[in-house]
Amino acid sequence: MGLFLNPLMIPIAAFVMVVVIVAIASFGKMREKELEAHREMRAREMEHEQQMKELEIEKAKLEVERTRQTKAA
Repeated sequence: MGLFLNPLMIPIAAFVMVVVIVAIASFGKMREKELEAHREMRAREMEHEQQMKELEIEKAKLEVERTRQTKAA
């Protein structure tokens, strides 16, 4: 019981409480930034996949056109 009666315990406990609150807030902000980065990365990935599909379609069209020209000649 003597440890809790020490006059330094109140300031130390207050300091520790502030540190814990700041750590929790920082962790929350860090987690939110991480989630936003994942969302942005996924959006870019989907955009890239769409571009690749469009390029594949364009390539197929060019191959069909080249085949037609070869047959016509």
